[in-house]
Amino acid sequence: MTGAPTADGTPPDVTLRQILDHDEDGILGLVLAPSVPDAAVHGVIIGAEDAPRPYHGHIVLATGVRPDAGTAPDVVREAARRGAVAVVLNSRGRDGVPDAVLAAARETGIALLSRAEWADWNDTVELVRSALAFAAVGSEDRLAQGAAGGGLALLASVAARYCQASITVEDTRFRVVAHSATSADADGLRRSTILGGKVPDWRVAELRRSGLVRALWTSRDVIHRPADGADPERLVVAVRSGGEVLGSLWAAADGRQLSPDAPEVLRRAAEVAVPYLLRHRLRGSTDRRRQEHALRGLLHGEGDGRSHVWSLGLTPGVPCAVVVAERDRAAGPAAERSLRALALQALAHRPTARVRREEHRLTVLLPVPDGDERDAPGLARELGSLAAAMPGAPAVWVGAGPLAALPAGAAGSYAEALLVVRALRARELRAVPPGGAGPQPPVRHAGPGDLGPGVAVLRLLDAVRPVWERHGGAVRDMVSADLAAGGELVRSLTAYLDAAGDIPRAARRLVLHPNTLRYRLRRIRERFGLDLDDPDTRLVVTLAVRLAEPGEGPVQGET
Repeated sequence: MTGAPTADGTPPDVTLRQILDHDEDGILGLVLAPSVPDAAVHGVIIGAEDAPRPYHGHIVLATGVRPDAGTAPDVVREAARRGAVAVVLNSRGRDGVPDAVLAAARETGIALLSRAEWADWNDTVELVRSALAFAAVGSEDRLAQGAAGGGLALLASVAARYCQASITVEDTRFRVVAHSATSADADGLRRSTILGGKVPDWRVAELRRSGLVRALWTSRDVIHRPADGADPERLVVAVRSGGEVLGSLWAAADGRQLSPDAPEVLRRAAEVAVPYLLRHRLRGSTDRRRQEHALRGLLHGEGDGRSHVWSLGLTPGVPCAVVVAERDRAAGPAAERSLRALALQALAHRPTARVRREEHRLTVLLPVPDGDERDAPGLARELGSLAAAMPGAPAVWVGAGPLAALPAGAAGSYAEALLVVRALRARELRAVPPGGAGPQPPVRHAGPGDLGPGVAVLRLLDAVRPVWERHGGAVRDMVSADLAAGGELVRSLTAYLDAAGDIPRAARRLVLHPNTLRYRLRRIRERFGLDLDDPDTRLVVTLAVRLAEPGEGPVQGET
């Protein structure tokens, strides 16, 4: 996009075709071309607006409308009536758009676009914003022309030549996005910043204490820092898009005098950097979201497995296993920090691992190039030990699934890892210390096969659950009624059955006198007509109390 600002200062036209050409990440897909080619785009409208203002030159994002909703054709017609260039739908391409919506677009001549499944609406807004920013920069001066062929790296080199300085482009977290060549006379701070990819933390703290960071983010002018010992003279300016700060440009006089027009050059370089920093941010956001979408699809067996493997940058033939760490859902603020620490440990164990962090769960897709089946259980043990060693951290249960021959088989390993975690939690919940002994430290990590019977029982319970919910009969009625009243009888039955009918042992677990437990069991017989001496009744009751126990059912997000 190489247009120049118009005489009245407004940016030049950007066409829908140019925006799609600018879309290197595939955020938008063209479902139906407009009847008027190369209509100008000036911005976006988010959602349908009730106010009857025109949409001329805008793309409408149909954020609150499903493509298959009955109102979708009307939304398309209304957008066209108000002069919109295109409507973006949240769909999966042309096949996901109903014929009625396509017909409405054809009759009105408006373009139809679909948003990629992995992207979000903010990506679409940022895409259009970036395209408009490129047009606004123009190509009429040496800096814009120099950057056009090579982005921020070339912009830094061209600006360095005109400023007679070393240039660094940084984002708002002081991470280096691009830099010019580093001369032999460069100061140590510049060298460490470039080698480390970011300004050292001690330097950022120093800049904050001195007030420079506040001045940088609030000023629209170039800030001058005189030389101070080994620290050379520097110029710095914020890169802004409207009222938003995107980053900063730094010019250091490495063994040279800054050119007289260096402040003006740096100011213009900051303007030219705007679209490149917007695109850099968009690329980081879309790459992360695409990987998150691919990892979720691979774990749940949804979508095209080969495409997911490619998006994750995995070798198609590498064996993989899944490790799941799940924290206590009742834990406080320390829980988030614990999962973050476990994610870092997983990446330290294998940098090629792919990590998905949710509110209560960490999922690790672990490539195992040598096919060692002990690798995933070893990582589960590492994560379990780390979680147990963190002061104040919540309980965390870690399960490893079996090794899958290919990444496409990760869904099976994931399902098994989830079952292992559930079995660990159930075992801990049901644990009864030996007579007179104090509580033993629970084992909260396991691999596939370590909890064979426990995992098998969970599979059976999951299979039985739909039948039970439809045909539970008197036992289901008893369990439902007791749980509504507090669950005293269900807890008593659970302890009794776990103790294989040994009333004194069950009573110890419940911290009751044995006669109290005998009274409760008699109440169950008398009130609900259940004969606990009958083997069939005991089997049904055993299933019923297990199905009613907390944590026995699949949790949200499981397959």
